[in-house]
Amino acid sequence: MGQAYVRGLQGQGGTMKAAACAKHFAVHSGPEDLRHQFDAVASPKDMEETYLPAFEDLVRKAGVEAVMGAYNRTNGEPCCGSKTLLTDTLRGKWGFEGHVVSDCWAIRDFHTGHMVTSTPAESVSLALRSGCDVNCGNSYYHLLDALSQGLITEEQITEAAVRLFTTRFLLGLFDGSEYDDIPYTAIECPEHLRLAHEAALEACVLLKNDGLLPLKAEGTLGVIGPNANSRGALIGNYYGTASRYVTVLEGIQDRMAGHGRVLYSEGCHLFADRVEPLAQPDDRLAEALAVAENSDTVILVLGYDERLEGEERDEGNHCGSGDKADLLLPAPQRKLLDAVLAVGKPTVVVLTAGSAVDVSQAQERADAILLAWYPGAGGGSAVAELLFGDVSPSGKLPVTFYKNEALNELPDFTDYRMAGRTYRYYTGAPLYPFGYGLSYADMELSELSATRERAKLTVQNKSAFAAGEVVQLYIRDEGSADAPTNPVLCGFLRLRLEPGETRLVSVPIDPRAFTVVTPSGERVPGSGRWTLYAGFGQPDARTAELTGRTCLSTEIE
Repeated sequence: MGQAYVRGLQGQGGTMKAAACAKHFAVHSGPEDLRHQFDAVASPKDMEETYLPAFEDLVRKAGVEAVMGAYNRTNGEPCCGSKTLLTDTLRGKWGFEGHVVSDCWAIRDFHTGHMVTSTPAESVSLALRSGCDVNCGNSYYHLLDALSQGLITEEQITEAAVRLFTTRFLLGLFDGSEYDDIPYTAIECPEHLRLAHEAALEACVLLKNDGLLPLKAEGTLGVIGPNANSRGALIGNYYGTASRYVTVLEGIQDRMAGHGRVLYSEGCHLFADRVEPLAQPDDRLAEALAVAENSDTVILVLGYDERLEGEERDEGNHCGSGDKADLLLPAPQRKLLDAVLAVGKPTVVVLTAGSAVDVSQAQERADAILLAWYPGAGGGSAVAELLFGDVSPSGKLPVTFYKNEALNELPDFTDYRMAGRTYRYYTGAPLYPFGYGLSYADMELSELSATRERAKLTVQNKSAFAAGEVVQLYIRDEGSADAPTNPVLCGFLRLRLEPGETRLVSVPIDPRAFTVVTPSGERVPGSGRWTLYAGFGQPDARTAELTGRTCLSTEIE
């Protein structure tokens, strides 16, 4: 997916459209408020098996033009001044020819947070000598100080400048580019809006459906929740300004126009105990219950926005660090969910979020759950189309949704070992597994065969719904102690089938699937005995429980 993103940004041949930047290199994340002094320690196995492969593919297969270092240290070295990462691995082992940029003010952290240098001049010299070509921030004002102190050479400054000017030449900034003639009016043109809408439709994930969905556009719908009419819940963080926004409420109102009535209540604040500062606690709860009681069906729109999950000290960030304290919805939303469900009306929960949320209460008591993520400026229209069955949901989870109590089982967030976490190593029962997502259509797989290069199988749409689906391949090494605990995704293919259509498909298998990584970080051939699984999700017990389906399997030697 990263390779596709890079190719889309940079274009294919000729003048480069934009210089894509892969970040953050490497072993990034963990506690936001510790990142300026934190050392992320990762074993050689975890580096080669988990933290580096995506970056390597972007460099070697997609030709990414830029790489941004992380704030933290990795195995003792600040990432924006790491000889291991920037010199030995990125440029040496992988042959990277583009430029490296620091995260913003990360080089200042060398002497103010990580304490690996004593002065700004020492920090910039470490960064430049390690291969960081451009500084986001102002630390490189001290380059001449470092030069005068003999900490760097003019040749090293020139080498960095050459890399940066090479990118500018590739972008056509000196001799012109065919992209210079793209008019301002291309922004938000019908073709681009259509593509954004399509992306929103394909991204949303149907987590539960007891038969309530798709809805009929009739009667009275009650739309309740702090994210129902929220623009912030559409756009996440790091965004521009659209000329028009369509919230979930507005999308439903548009779809119901002329067919029935839509009632609305905000229900509660996103995270505070009251909407109006001078009001009593739960100041919107009575209104929400009145809406629920007078509706035939309730659509409850809950979740997060950038104030609850964002970057450290983002403007308006509720919790300061940008990290969530747990996996639960904020307390006012849990109270609202419980009260509305107690009314007893058929209820759909629409969830907006950018990460895992424990909605066990909704899974147990609501009739349906649709995960909308942050679906974009016009995302409310896409959500409405999915709710009313104009399009079948086809998104799949790219992360595991753990139960909140699993936080006691998972390694600490400052522990970068993979053992016990992610779908590859987690041995508990997740709320929703990686790769999971339901559909309105009834798709069936059959006739699986495979070589080491690809799998072939038949997909049939046995329903009256035209629908998209994602065929997923997972592989387990049956004879190596160095293999991950669980089967690992090794290929996937999105396709769309008309009602009754049957199609023979071929899905490429990632060559890495037949290797394992030793504790010393060496990637070696696997055991020679593998089981390949094919399905619309993982070959795990929880996926089977949620979907009522099991994967096909075949042996490869």
